[in-house]
Amino acid sequence: MPTLPPERGPRPATASHQHRQVAESFGSDAERYDRARPRYPRALVDRIVAASPGPDVLDVGCGTGIVARQFQEAGCRVLGVDVDARMAGLARQRGTDVEVASFEAWDPAGRRFDAVVSGQTWHWVDAVAGAAKAAQALRPGGRLALFWNAGQPGPDVAQAFAEVYRRVLPDSLAARQGTVSAVDGYAALCATAADGIRKAAGFTAPEQSRFDWEQSCTRDEWLDQLPTQGAFTRLSRDELASVLTGVGAAIDAAGGGFTMHYATVAVTAARTGTA
Repeated sequence: MPTLPPERGPRPATASHQHRQVAESFGSDAERYDRARPRYPRALVDRIVAASPGPDVLDVGCGTGIVARQFQEAGCRVLGVDVDARMAGLARQRGTDVEVASFEAWDPAGRRFDAVVSGQTWHWVDAVAGAAKAAQALRPGGRLALFWNAGQPGPDVAQAFAEVYRRVLPDSLAARQGTVSAVDGYAALCATAADGIRKAAGFTAPEQSRFDWEQSCTRDEWLDQLPTQGAFTRLSRDELASVLTGVGAAIDAAGGGFTMHYATVAVTAARTGTA
């Protein structure tokens, strides 16, 4: 059984860019977040790099540097921006330069980038103000690329997990897992991001894409990742312990592991203009 993260307060009823305390809760166990969170398809990274006019990348909400390192491995120079100094500190230790600020308040100071990317984070940014700031930071022809991993196990495992959540957290979003497609859940985030790009102006029409892939998970690997997910980061220690016990038993009943089916969904647009 993995160790529990530090005690946290109650989760607010809604989660959006207006609830910075939720976004900042991920840094309470930055090492676990960096170790356990899934990466992103190389095909997505390669497509963004190929569509960008150069190698300079700004990673918004870079966290511990998971996305930044993937772009560095593809030959890019990456600067990260993150609101959480704890996450930023770990990213720096692992080779990414990071400036600590909310993206809306961050100052480009005249710097321009060939791509502005954001993995699993843009829903914590005001969609219109964030797109406007990205337009300010991008060179003409530069790419804004916003993406999320939508993951779901097979139906039997998903139902077993949902039963645990309904028992332990009956009024939570997690309790509806197993009945709602993960991709459908992220479609609303993509729609909000695309609408923000259109309202901010300065971009071509936003385009959406999807990359399907799978990852095998052992019991211990999944119990390590679960506390880093937004539905669970602000649970009490007792609530989280009950969730981990129940989910662990469900994975044991499934043979000690399962396959996670991921769809990485992305919204991209190109900076227009000549200056």
